[in-house]
Amino acid sequence: MRHGGIVRDGEEDQETIRGIVSPTNVLSAIGIGRDECRRVLGVSVALPEAEVHWRAFLESLVARGLRGVEFVVSDDHSGLRAARRAVLGGARWQRCQFHLARNAIHHAPNAEIRKRIGRQLKSIWTADDLAKAETALAELVASYRDTAPKLAAWLEENVPEGLAVFTLPEHHRKRLRTSNPMERSIQQELKRRTVKVRVFPGEDALLRLVSAVLVEIDDKWASDTKAYIKWECQDA
Repeated sequence: MRHGGIVRDGEEDQETIRGIVSPTNVLSAIGIGRDECRRVLGVSVALPEAEVHWRAFLESLVARGLRGVEFVVSDDHSGLRAARRAVLGGARWQRCQFHLARNAIHHAPNAEIRKRIGRQLKSIWTADDLAKAETALAELVASYRDTAPKLAAWLEENVPEGLAVFTLPEHHRKRLRTSNPMERSIQQELKRRTVKVRVFPGEDALLRLVSAVLVEIDDKWASDTKAYIKWECQDA
């Protein structure tokens, strides 16, 4: 996720600072622990969202003691996908349903299909169980096989990655079907704080600001007495 820029190779004189401004990304992760509360797991600053940076970030979480990860929710960024497989390969992966629907709209061949594809995918997301979701997906793919074959192929290949949430208890699916909680709680707040600065003198300056913001968020979550997910529902 991009949060402003970093000045690199700057040359300073009495009147101005000239340098290269590079778009920069903040990598962050949140988790839900045994205490049923959300916590900020970590943050890192990197120029591109390449696998090497995502992998280093995830490995840093493991080095600090992250264990027992069972379920990961994220968008389908290629760097993150590869890093997740390498570092957290034992965890089931849920591709964000919101981003999947948005991607499907971009693959729709005309305005008419773009208007309805989100609604059609919602009928899959809200199915009672995995079998019914898979049946609904097969019917949707078949309906576009002749009229929009490229879309049909894309749906068939990609939408199953958004169905892992059906392996969870029904009580947990609403919380874990998209990465929107991360975007609302973390990314929007970071954008709000960093947009005021826009250009940072270096990675350390950006990291200090976003770390302070995330500490505030984590402290707020830690003091919340209401559980984010009730684990006793897992066998319901």
